[in-house]
Amino acid sequence: MGSAVHEFLSALLGVPGGWLLAAVGALVFVEDALFVGFVVPGETAAVVAGAAASLGRAPLTTTLLVVAAAAVAGDSVGYLVGRRYGDRLLSVRPLRRHAAALDRGRRLVRDRGGVAVFLGRFTAFLRAVTPALAGASRMPYRRFALWNVVGGLVWSAAAVLVGWTAGTSYARAAHTLGQGSAVVVAVVVGAALAVLLARRRRARSPRNS
Repeated sequence: MGSAVHEFLSALLGVPGGWLLAAVGALVFVEDALFVGFVVPGETAAVVAGAAASLGRAPLTTTLLVVAAAAVAGDSVGYLVGRRYGDRLLSVRPLRRHAAALDRGRRLVRDRGGVAVFLGRFTAFLRAVTPALAGASRMPYRRFALWNVVGGLVWSAAAVLVGWTAGTSYARAAHTLGQGSAVVVAVVVGAALAVLLARRRRARSPRNS
C-alpha cells in the first residue's frame, strides 16, 4: 500500500462516521464497477471501516450493510457494462499489461460459471474484472446475481470484521486479509459442502416411525 493511499485511509478514521461510510462505500463501489481494483484500495477501505466501527466512529451493523451494498452494487454495474461493451472494454490500454490475469479470469468464468463470481471476489484484480467478464460471456444475470450477493456478503463481513478486530492495526490486518483470502474461500466452501453433505445424509436416512 503506497504512502499516499495509506495517509488517505488513515485520514478516514478522523472524519465523522457518515462521511467515512460514504467514502468507503464509494471506494468499494468504484473498485468493482470501473475495473480499477488494482488501483483503488476497496478491500483496505472496508477494513478501515471495520476499524472505525471498533473505535466507535460508526455502528458495526451499518458499516457491514454499507460495505456489502456497495460491493454488490459495484459488481452489478460491472456486469452490465461488460455485457454492453464486451471484450472491447477489457482491451483498453490500462488492462493490456494484465492480459495473462484476464485470460485466467476468462477461463475461470468459462469453467466455473457462477462459482467464478464468488471466487473472484477474494482476489484484488479478479474482484475488479470478473463481473465484466461474466457480463461479456453472457452469463445469465440471475445466476450472476445469486453468486454476486453471496460473495459480496461473505467478503464484506470478512473485511469489516477483520478491521473491527484489529482496530488501529488495520494496515497489517488488510495485508493479512489479502494474503489469507484463499483461506477464507476454503473455509466458506468447506462449510457449505459440510452443510450439503449433512442434508443429503438426513434425506437418505430412513424416517423414524
